[in-house]
Amino acid sequence: MRSQTDKLPRRPSIGDAPPRVLIVDDSAVARAVIARAVEAEGRFIVAGAVSNAIVALEFLKHTRVDGIVLDLEMPGISGLAALPDLIAAGHGAKVLIVSSAASEGAAATVEALALGAADTLVKPEVGGFSGRFSVAISEKLTRLLAIEAGPDTAVQAGARATAGVGTGFDIVAIGASTGGIHALSVLLREMPSGFPLPVLITQHLPESFMPYFAAQVAVLANRPCDVATDCMRIRPGRVIVAPGNAHIRVVSTGDGAAIRLNSDPAKSGCMPSVDPMFESLAEVYGPRALGVVLSGMGRDGSDGARSVIARGGAIVVQDRESSVVWGMPGAIANAGGASAVLPPVEIGRLIAARRRPT
Repeated sequence: MRSQTDKLPRRPSIGDAPPRVLIVDDSAVARAVIARAVEAEGRFIVAGAVSNAIVALEFLKHTRVDGIVLDLEMPGISGLAALPDLIAAGHGAKVLIVSSAASEGAAATVEALALGAADTLVKPEVGGFSGRFSVAISEKLTRLLAIEAGPDTAVQAGARATAGVGTGFDIVAIGASTGGIHALSVLLREMPSGFPLPVLITQHLPESFMPYFAAQVAVLANRPCDVATDCMRIRPGRVIVAPGNAHIRVVSTGDGAAIRLNSDPAKSGCMPSVDPMFESLAEVYGPRALGVVLSGMGRDGSDGARSVIARGGAIVVQDRESSVVWGMPGAIANAGGASAVLPPVEIGRLIAARRRPT
């Protein structure tokens, strides 16, 4: 293990040393179990293991890490309170919340994700650690810290160049997964409270999280937000989020549009899935539809994005630099399906101005 006074190493890339992880947990037992899990297969290096947020912040002044495993419940400054400072001090390090607090309700989990945590995992009580828990940590870190090939610069630059002013749109539909809640919170803060268009959101979250997620979106967007129910009308200025147990599809009602819920398996394997939302949006709104894809693993949304583009609509995806995982947005951008590739703050401003990329 390097000394804290060592020069900050550069970020690992293909062929370099494994990504480095800092563990922040007040339990010595938890730190030991997590450290063994992190280094078990040689994929990662434990750069340090500390007992509280203050020590962690001091550690990060001198040592560059790629990932932080963070407990939420600690003496003094809680992990949740320290999260923004740890993200800033980590200079892009991805934070995995590992805490028993994540099992006590969706509030702490969704709030942590909105503040910028990349993912969460429930930590068992002392004495309840198992091989399954160790495997789960390893798998999540592998997904979050796996070295990805760099973005196609030509594709990304070309998409940015096309982000001019178009003819506008009548509805916004947003899809997101891992890392998407924080990106969504940044985007929504750029939209004025009087924004008149309806906004649909499909975020990969369990059903039990949705009421709190909707409440938080309502605060961030400063407008009403509902968890979708079957036959719910799509109304101006309101936000609708997909429930965790069904996809949302848009249907025409003659004098407007409404939501129909569907629980058929999606090609992506996600529930809810972005694809049915986008596909149905294209059918009803055609060239007046704007789809947005934020950070997330996998390819969910890429098929639906093609439908939106084919009907004359526009698709904007989050850029790689600001994404926790550039899977969902990257799949669309690299296939040439993105009208623009932008960070969340710029996507929010584009929506607020009712512009569309051309």
